[in-house]
Amino acid sequence: MASVGSASLNASLAPQHDFSAPLQTALRDAGVWLVIPCYKVRDHILQVISHAPSWIEGIVCVDDACPQGSADFLEAQNLDGRVVVVRLPENRGVGGAVMAGYAEAERRGGRILVKVDGDDQMDLGYLPHLVAPILLGEADYTKGNRFTSLSHLTTMPGVRAFGNAVLSFAAKVSTGYWNVFDPTNGFTAIEASVAKQVIKRNVSRRFFFETDLLYHLGTLRAVVRDVPMPARYGDEVSNLRISAVVGPFFFRHLRNFVRRVFGQYFVRDFNVATLETLAGGTLLAFGSLYGLNWLAVRDPGQVASAGVVMTAALPVIVGVQLLLQAINFDVMNVPSRPIHPYLRTLERIADE
Repeated sequence: MASVGSASLNASLAPQHDFSAPLQTALRDAGVWLVIPCYKVRDHILQVISHAPSWIEGIVCVDDACPQGSADFLEAQNLDGRVVVVRLPENRGVGGAVMAGYAEAERRGGRILVKVDGDDQMDLGYLPHLVAPILLGEADYTKGNRFTSLSHLTTMPGVRAFGNAVLSFAAKVSTGYWNVFDPTNGFTAIEASVAKQVIKRNVSRRFFFETDLLYHLGTLRAVVRDVPMPARYGDEVSNLRISAVVGPFFFRHLRNFVRRVFGQYFVRDFNVATLETLAGGTLLAFGSLYGLNWLAVRDPGQVASAGVVMTAALPVIVGVQLLLQAINFDVMNVPSRPIHPYLRTLERIADE
């Protein structure tokens, strides 16, 4: 993988396709492949492919049992020799299509895999922004974030912006990545050795894919980095029905949160946050139940004594403080050391 200076590379990054020769060489040598899930995007897919810069090594288009026959259309109309078409026998959802694309791109030698939607909502001029942190060894996975500037939100409907903000906070809690926002942003890049690990996992195949992928990356302790970019919308029709996913999303976030806390603080490690969670939860439950029980059995007009008040209030206060300390520990426990150099080393040892 090419090695370039962080300052010189980041200084050259801009949402356009024309770059200096050294940067072009670095990007071309990076082994970047695009993975494009194709489902009802026939009207846009050729335009998306045409926007792929010359330094992209390959493009995997995954026909997710598309009713519009995306694979046949591409094989008949596409003129870009970098395109590889993968046909899925049945619809697997966006997650299943992306995983199939990851596997194919990695098999063909891709080292940085960028997921791009086929509806032309994503400005491929931001590809270097996504690739750079991985290329420089600073991240294992990067994703777009449309909330870094008010100017980036000018084209996003208010209801959608509010919904994304709520989902973002829920994702912070359930995944442990308190440093990222906009989890439903599908413009992402992942290092191939890390992608091989998540392919083996039971990642959600439908609309919860991006958030569930973050959860599984968290269990691997992969480093995730946000990349600022504006919202962009066209005349495409979304396949997502909000009313149909609110309930499932809530329960999946709750499930992932419980699994994450139990796995991270009770199975793989036992630390101060574990003790704070146990003690804080116990004290909060005791104080709350004691106070509620006293209210239920007290005589009409009876006033609580100072002892009763303190027996109920003090455990609640201390319990809340301990839980806040545990949350603070969790916020500070975001992965900071990329894992892909370690995974690459293991692959080289296995190949020898």
